[in-house]
Amino acid sequence: MKVPFTDLKKEFKRVLLSLSFTEEKAELCATIFAGNSRDGVYSHGLNRFSAFVNTVKEGAVDIHAEPGFVESYGMIEIWDGNSGAGMYNATKAMNRAIELAKTNGIGCLAMRNTNHWMRGGTYGWQAADAGCIGICFTNTMANMPPWGGKEPRLGNNPLIIAVPRTEGHIVLDMAMSQFSYGKLQQSSLKKEELPVYGGYDEEGNLTNDPSAIIKSRRALPIGYWKGSGLAFILDVLLTAISGGKSTAAINSTVKESGVSQFFLCLYKSDYNQMLIDEIIRYTKSSAPAGPGGHISYPGENTLATRRMNELNGIPVDKRIWEELLKM
Repeated sequence: MKVPFTDLKKEFKRVLLSLSFTEEKAELCATIFAGNSRDGVYSHGLNRFSAFVNTVKEGAVDIHAEPGFVESYGMIEIWDGNSGAGMYNATKAMNRAIELAKTNGIGCLAMRNTNHWMRGGTYGWQAADAGCIGICFTNTMANMPPWGGKEPRLGNNPLIIAVPRTEGHIVLDMAMSQFSYGKLQQSSLKKEELPVYGGYDEEGNLTNDPSAIIKSRRALPIGYWKGSGLAFILDVLLTAISGGKSTAAINSTVKESGVSQFFLCLYKSDYNQMLIDEIIRYTKSSAPAGPGGHISYPGENTLATRRMNELNGIPVDKRIWEELLKM
């Protein structure tokens, strides 16, 4: 079934207000959850909402907390999320990085002790909408083995890079695992196999069964050793600059909480759209690999899905939608 964006957002906000969220926080978080589903990232929209509500009820998320400034080094600011709502904290952090960049050309903010920001791409779009190049990443609990290892010791540490563009922003949003855990959960819900190997089962066999990968917490790194190395260095960078929890410390908690995040913005008045368009045209000039092959730049399919869902309504799982209505 399909639901209009406004109806989906209204139900999210109703539940959040019932949990004693302030009007501002309920509006912001409801907008992000609804926006994720609208953009086709259903795993971090409606499908993830009840899990978020549970973290609030369990006390992992302090709904009254506000992120706070700790110290600064030039254009670098360190903030503490004070265990607040991850989406709210990340939005505030990116807004501050944008503000610094608009004044100085560059703005950087590292945040410790925060919570899951849901879809990281949200903050890339936020930066690009403000006319900034945005780079952000987060660490997570251990859900990926280091290359050559058997047990999960790395987070899949999503990385986002966004560049503003008049005809549609370029927004790369990728986890360091072949498939994000959101995608694994979505495929598992649909009882679909992955198109390529996505990780290992509990016996150590490569598999395209998303449920087996979720159970083993042994997702396959992108690019094998390269993805493993990139996940590792992102965790090191985050911890070194923010003074927050590393994946090792996050993993010692029962629920994933207290993560560290990084937000960097670059700003100039002209990004030379003609040169950016030239790169896109040249990339798309490659012949399709096979029947039905399609070349798109990062963010292009997201924008197309957004426009389609705004026009026709957002596809929702009827069972999950009905659960939301009863919450």
